[in-house]
Amino acid sequence: MKKILTISLIFSLIVITSFIKNSTKKIEEELFSLKENISDLNFELDNVKLEFDYLSSPEKLISYQNLYFENKLTQKSINEIEIIDLTREKILTNDFKIIDSKK
Repeated sequence: MKKILTISLIFSLIVITSFIKNSTKKIEEELFSLKENISDLNFELDNVKLEFDYLSSPEKLISYQNLYFENKLTQKSINEIEIIDLTREKILTNDFKIIDSKK
């Protein structure tokens, strides 16, 4: 009787250990996946923050222009902007039109 009880106890411990090990492995895989997703999102957040910092105000843009481009950029009127169409064999330019979205 003692032998049967000991064998069944050992067998049950092996089964329970196997179950716990498999569930732990699944949890670790989910954790790894979540960490990777968080890492990707943090990278994207850093890029968006950087873009926002550089483009957040006209004053900053003017200061960056003076710092990096040394007056190589010139101001254009909105009427001087043209759209370049490269879909055909020739290069075509069209006037840029502003559409009022309030209408």
